[in-house]
Parts: sequence; C-alpha cells; structure tokens
Amino acid sequence: IAKSPADGTPRRPVLSVSARKIKDNAADWHNLMMKWERLNDNGFTMANKIVNMKIGEQFQDNKLEIACDNSATESEKPTPKYNEELDNCCAELLQTLKHMTKIQLKMEKLTSTTKAICDLETFHHGAGKHTAPFFHTWPTLYFYEVSLKLSEMYKKELQLKQTIVQDIAHSADQDLMMVYLSSWLYQPYIENSSKLLLEAMLLETGHRQC
Repeated sequence: IAKSPADGTPRRPVLSVSARKIKDNAADWHNLMMKWERLNDNGFTMANKIVNMKIGEQFQDNKLEIACDNSATESEKPTPKYNEELDNCCAELLQTLKHMTKIQLKMEKLTSTTKAICDLETFHHGAGKHTAPFFHTWPTLYFYEVSLKLSEMYKKELQLKQTIVQDIAHSADQDLMMVYLSSWLYQPYIENSSKLLLEAMLLETGHRQC
C-alpha cells in the first residue's frame, strides 16, 4: 500500500530546479578548471619556445655585431630577418589566451547564475531567513561566495596572462622573460585553496563521495 505524503517526514524535494542548476554548475566548474590547466600547459610550451628563440636570436645578433663592427658601415650591416617559427608560436600563444578568455567569461556566467539563485531564495523566503540546505550543509549563499572567489582568481590571472602575451615576444631582457615564463607556469593569482574549494563543492553536491 502506498503511503500518503502525510505519512512521511516533510522534506525538501531531492533535487529542485535550483538545486539541479547548482549541481550542474559544480560540474561545469570542474570541467572549466581542467580545461584551463590544459591550456596553461599548452601556453607555457609556446611561451618557452618563444623565449628560447628570442635568446637564440640575441646570441646570433651579438655574434654578428662583433663580426661586422670593424668591417661594415651601418648601411651594410644585415637587417634582422623575419622568423616564421617565432611568429607562429606567438599566434598560437595568442589563440591559447583567447580560449582562456572564453573560459573565464563562462566562469563569470556560472557565478552570476548562482547569484540569481540566491536572489530567488531571498525573494521567496525573505532576507536573513535560513532555509534548509539543498544538499548537505552549505547554504545557497556559500555556493555563490565560492564561485565569486574562484572567478576573481581566474580574472586576475587572465589579466596577468594578457600582459605576458603582449610583452613576451618584444622583450629584450632575459631576466624579465624568465619572470614571464615562471609567472605563466605557476599562476600566482590562482591560490592553492582553489582546488580545495572545488573539491568541497563537488563533495557537497554529490559529484564526489566521502
């Protein structure tokens, strides 16, 4: 005999529309962060090639200058030749940056979606009122706070990468080029806590098991 709803303890639906959206967002965060890491690796490979070619060119130029100093006038000195491989690497690094920009915009959209869910809860239940968590312990607002924190990290990191892409092929300072390389690889604005926040969000929404 089927029990009537009154026989059981009243509880929130297993997954409401808002809860399903938050759960989907958590999976999207995971996928976007994994894609970002792959792009970061690809970008570092290209940036490393660019720096190595720039250093190689400087070495050759220095040798040419020494050889030409006493035997040629300014007009006779060879002009810098076009480096197709360097140009291709710069184009590929720029393409990687464009993909990372799209990912960061998607992260911002996830954050704004979560904010909208918070606003909807406030509208239905009133400001300052605590409703039952969608999943285990996190209030809805905490999903927004985590999303915002992650989104801000990647936004700042993207701005740094934009600077690196603009300058790396034009810099003649080897020390500065090495700083650019290191910054690209280690991503100073993406804190170690980002992985913990992601894992906690996946655990809370049931994508990860204890």
